[in-house]
Amino acid sequence: MATKKSSSTSLASEEKQALDSPNAQAVETRRKRILIVDDDVEIVESIRVALESLGYQILIARDGNQGLALADAEDPDLVILDMMMPKRSGFLVLEKLRQTRKVPVRVIMITANEGSRHKAYAEMLGVDDYIRKPFAMDRLIESVQRLLQDNPS
Repeated sequence: MATKKSSSTSLASEEKQALDSPNAQAVETRRKRILIVDDDVEIVESIRVALESLGYQILIARDGNQGLALADAEDPDLVILDMMMPKRSGFLVLEKLRQTRKVPVRVIMITANEGSRHKAYAEMLGVDDYIRKPFAMDRLIESVQRLLQDNPS
């Protein structure tokens, strides 16, 4: 019985040392944070699952106002932003993000809207990528990885 207690104490001690090691802390600090701002539960869940499986930390907002509040409080590395949402559109969120942040956050806008004027307006506001729904998850993942690679923080 004493041997089991000693073994479990030893394992707990080793686990604590591993978590306290500089390598473990470095891995944690490199984990990128992505804010998804979309009112479509199915799309949010699909994106969340795909990106969490790649090791990203995911934050979720269901409307534009929540998105701005979370972006301000949590300082994400990237925002995936729907264009058409309740309370505040993706355009208004993007405009506010560009006006209020000293270091611009990377933004991918996703939309079901087919209009080229909307894309041009998003680009004028400084969107980093514009993806039309429905989209292949690989397309979104490629964009996320490219934008976060260009922006090591």
